[in-house]
Amino acid sequence: MSLNAAALQQRFITLRENKLFETFVIAVIIFSALLIGAKTYAIPAGTLAFLHALDWAVTLFFLVEIVVRMIAEGSLRKFFRKGWNVFDFVIVVASLLPFEDSEAALLGRLLRIFRVLRLVSIIPELRVLLNAFVHAIPRMGYVSLLMFVIFYIYAAVGSMFFHSINETLWSNITVSMLTLFRVATFEDWTDVMYETMEVYPLSWAYYLTFIFIVAFVFLNMMIGIVLETLQQEHETNAREQGEGIVGEVDSIEHRTRDMDARLQRIETMVEALHRRE
Repeated sequence: MSLNAAALQQRFITLRENKLFETFVIAVIIFSALLIGAKTYAIPAGTLAFLHALDWAVTLFFLVEIVVRMIAEGSLRKFFRKGWNVFDFVIVVASLLPFEDSEAALLGRLLRIFRVLRLVSIIPELRVLLNAFVHAIPRMGYVSLLMFVIFYIYAAVGSMFFHSINETLWSNITVSMLTLFRVATFEDWTDVMYETMEVYPLSWAYYLTFIFIVAFVFLNMMIGIVLETLQQEHETNAREQGEGIVGEVDSIEHRTRDMDARLQRIETMVEALHRRE
């Protein structure tokens, strides 16, 4: 790498890490989202053309910003090794495609909507939240599967006993599951319960046990999984950034391992000297 290229890369690194530049990029992303929202209103043709020009200006700014980050990274391989960089690149390049005058105009507008998600790649705290959500999904899947089994059992029982009371709510197992979802979200669930209690006075036990299992147990289990995963992501991020107690402990562990490796090399050299003597 020549001296001029190295100096240019250093300038772009400084620009990329500048907080003012980062804040300006966030402001442009928010402005881009407002432009998309403004186009959903009935506005004059002249104003619409002006908004269209602003939208292309925003797209060109994103292109310049992604090029700055590519050069600052040093190589395309290092740039595309990070998933968020790939996401930003795809969104920016897709925004440049000429969809407006074709049948795929709707696709072009949808791709521009996704530019709002670039806030996640820019703001580290949002990345931590999204990573926690993605990592929590597999663990929540098992809880959801067990919750579905409970829904299925209660829906089958409800359809058997309450079908004759209200066919709209309990006609079959599918409709019964929708009714139970209404009960689980506490949407006028007492009206459903009082209706069945007129025929089955003890049917309150059916609703209360269902609410206890689903709303109090399973939903809190999901909340616990999300909180645990979020804590792990915060620790991982702190370890990578070297911030907080976790970052300090990780740094101490690295230095300790380096010192152990050096001591082992010194011991090996001393033993070798003793053997020579």
